[in-house]
Formats: sequence, structure tokens, C-alpha cells
Amino acid sequence: MDFIPLFHTYILPLIFMGIGIGLLLKGGDWTVNSAVFIAQRFGLSPMVVGFTILAFGTSLPELIVSLLATMRGSGGIAMGNVIGSNIANILLVLGTCAVFAGLRPTINKSLLRDITMMIITAFLLLGLMYGDEISRVAGFMMVAFLLAYIFYQYRASTRQGIDEKEIEKEIEEDVNPNFTKPLFAYGFLALGLACVSGGAECLVRGAEDFAGTLGVPQAVIGLSIIAIGTSLPELSTSIIAAKKGHTDMLLGNIIGSNVFNVLIIIGITASITPIPSNAYAGQLLNFDIWVMIATCLFFTAYLLIAKNLNAVIGALFLAAYIGYNVYIYAINLSVPS
Repeated sequence: MDFIPLFHTYILPLIFMGIGIGLLLKGGDWTVNSAVFIAQRFGLSPMVVGFTILAFGTSLPELIVSLLATMRGSGGIAMGNVIGSNIANILLVLGTCAVFAGLRPTINKSLLRDITMMIITAFLLLGLMYGDEISRVAGFMMVAFLLAYIFYQYRASTRQGIDEKEIEKEIEEDVNPNFTKPLFAYGFLALGLACVSGGAECLVRGAEDFAGTLGVPQAVIGLSIIAIGTSLPELSTSIIAAKKGHTDMLLGNIIGSNVFNVLIIIGITASITPIPSNAYAGQLLNFDIWVMIATCLFFTAYLLIAKNLNAVIGALFLAAYIGYNVYIYAINLSVPS
């Protein structure tokens, strides 16, 4: 008899979250692969595909989760998801890749632009969080800022004469959409979007219930479990890219993902539903956003000085990420008696 309340209280939310993460992973994979295939069929260049469809596709799980959470009145999950994903991208994803493969990127103008943009957007988010809300106007401006940056990156890359055949080769190796007919691609695009939407619903619902059960703020679930779940596509593809030696593309995608997370996810979410200050007041504003900024600054300083990410620094990144998650639960956990 005691098993039924236990199942509904603890196990069922975890099942919902597991199903949600699984659907997000598969749906995101199908969405990206089919979108790349369709874009190439319409004659879009690999560079445009990389800057737009791939970047948006890898951020789609975070976007749907954050938008759905805010519309359901769980803004803490949305803000925690973005901040937690940006921390996870550096400490978890890059840390894991450094441990398994080691990273020796080329420090060029494109990478320096991306790093600078990542730091600017981090401080932009901090400034917005000190207001009464992140309004629709702010959201529209963030999206416009990102579109302007993508256009600038595209123009700068074409002026530098980047070899599109090499970019096309890297995209095909990392994505490799295996469709024989356009109809299959359209079908998997629709199926992928449906899986992402359904997965986001399951993940948010399970997270809300699990946060209530443990007695922790919803933002903590967003910072940890949801952030890890929505970062799994980046983690899996980054490990593969690292083993193939695509260090520059890997690093650019992770840094670009952090820019995308702030500008497109918070931007679109706020454009549709303004994010009230009570969604990020307290721990998110006083601690977690500062952890995100410190992580970005330390990563940037180390990369520019050492010019590599070896197994030792990767292990330190992973240890820091584990310690951060242990700490945020230790200060919030209060299981009901």
C-alpha cells in the first residue's frame, strides 16, 4: 500500500523526466538532420546551414523547455535552464571532451569574436536580471542582436575566404542526414518537432513535481537536471567531433551555443511571455549567474594563455561541475518528512 504514494511522489516524476530527455534527444537529432537535408536540397550553402539551422537545432530543446516553462508560470525553470546549460557547456561538455581527446584549438579572429560575444551576452543577461522583468521589448532586441551577429559572422567569414568545401565535409561528417527522398525528410522534421515539444512537456511537468517533492526551488532543477538533459545533444556530438579532430568547429559550436542560449532562448521566451523578476530573484541572481560569468571568464583566460584544454584541466572542469551541483542541492534540499 505504501508503494503507490511512493511511486506517485518520487518515481513517476523521474519517469516523466526520463521520457522527456529521451524525446528531446531523438527529436532534436531528427529535426537537425532533416532540416540540413531540406536546406541543402534548396541550395543553401553549408556555411549558412551551419550558422543558422545547426545552431538553432542544437538549441531547440532548451528553447521549447524554457518557453513552455515560462508559459506555465515556471519562469525559474526557464532561467535556470539557460544559466545551467551555459555552465554545463563549458564545465561538463568541454571538460569531458578534454578528458577523452584533449583540445588544441586554433586561436583565430573568428574564435576571439565568439568568445567576446559570449562574455558580452553573459553580462547583458546579468544587467537584464537586475530589472523588474525581462520585457517583450528586451526580448525582441536580444533576437535582433543575435541576427545581426550571425550576419556579421557570415560576412566576416566570407571575407576571410573560408573553404566552404571543408565546412561541408565537416557538417556531413557530424550530421550526415541519411534520407533518400524529400518526403521522408519532411516527415522526420515534423516528427522531430513533435518529439521535442512532447519531450519538453514531459520534462517540465516531471521537473515541477520533482522540485515540489524535494522541497527545492524549481530553478535548482532547471540548473541541474534539465540543464544536463538539454545539453546531452551537445555532449554526444562534441565527443564525436573531438575524436574526429574537429576541435575548432567543436569549440565554436559550444561557445556559439552559449550565445544562442542567452539571446535566442531568453529573447524569444521574453518576446512571447515577459519573464518576471521573481523567476530569477534570489539564488539565480545572487549566485548562479555569477558562477556562469566566472566560468566564462576563467575558461577564456585559460584558453588564451595555455592555448589548449588537456586532460588535467578537463578533469578539473568536471570536478568543479560536480561540486557546483552538490553545493546547490546542499543549500536547498529539504525532503519533506
